[in-house]
Amino acid sequence: MNAGGPDRGARRMQEIVLSCHLDAPVARIWAEVQKPDLLRFVAHPVLRFRPVRPDRFPPRWEGRDYVVSMLWRGCVPLGRQTISITYPDGPDGPEGTKQIRDNGHSALIRRWDHRITLAPEGAGTRYTDHVTIEAGHLTRPVAVFARSFYAHRQRRWRRLVAARFDYAIA
Repeated sequence: MNAGGPDRGARRMQEIVLSCHLDAPVARIWAEVQKPDLLRFVAHPVLRFRPVRPDRFPPRWEGRDYVVSMLWRGCVPLGRQTISITYPDGPDGPEGTKQIRDNGHSALIRRWDHRITLAPEGAGTRYTDHVTIEAGHLTRPVAVFARSFYAHRQRRWRRLVAARFDYAIA
């Protein structure tokens, strides 16, 4: 047994799974998930993402890497993060469950693997954030932040759905 104990490696990776019901059909939620504007909305005011490479976001996420600078509360620089978008089932995926993945990373966070899964639930959608984080000794504090951040995002989602997807009033 090593000095750190048998679970030493396990403490360096954290998984977070948060889920909520959204009162809109999967097709509508899926259309919004693919918009960088949604990321800006659900992250506000906790994080702000500024595109670096490319220097602007497309109207719809494409399967590729995006380098962004991040600001906490709009003013405290957090460095750069790579958002690495893939569509496990293709951007138009099969009917029913949909999924988009950001297998991101930064200088401090080796792995920020975020999967959003949408599944039909009654007349609405079961929305699930599944995040796997590896950041060495920073894993635990980063995971604590991530849990709070994704709970915030889901609250912002529910607000947006209640405002009928009007980003200006939600």
